[in-house]
Amino acid sequence: MSGAITEAGDLGTPGLLRRLACMLYEGVLLFGVLMATGLVYSVATQERNALQGLHGLQFVVFVVLGIYFVGFWSSRRGQTLAMQTWHIRLVTRDGSRVSRSRALARYLLAWVWFLPALASVYSSGIRGPGVTFATLGVGMLVYAASSRLHPDRQFWHDAACGTRLVTWRPRLPAG
Repeated sequence: MSGAITEAGDLGTPGLLRRLACMLYEGVLLFGVLMATGLVYSVATQERNALQGLHGLQFVVFVVLGIYFVGFWSSRRGQTLAMQTWHIRLVTRDGSRVSRSRALARYLLAWVWFLPALASVYSSGIRGPGVTFATLGVGMLVYAASSRLHPDRQFWHDAACGTRLVTWRPRLPAG
């Protein structure tokens, strides 16, 4: 079999609600991964206070998330654990497997989900977890809704990276 996973035209784009549900489920799965990451980091750095080494932990979390997503997206399946559950797969525009460099570019550009909202919180001077999370939520919904402007209903970072999310149902074994 060549690099093509399937005929790209045969696969439809999953609906926005399904993609957001997959993202929410991904967050639940990653909660455990990030808790373990925080534990290992705090033991390795002998952290005694939650604010000690905060920027180092943020960098480590960024790298761990990158390894997780890039590793799964560039794998043979092209799916994270949540994507497997929701029958969503990441492929290139022509339907082939995503390379590691393309998966890394997608990971870095996917942070656009959060950056405008975080920049607006920072520039407004308003502080507090409630305001931050509310602004992040609204910003993410606006970004997600912007996919409706794309002809294939893809997210901006997918269009920029030459990738697309497709509905993928595994073939049932012949019985």
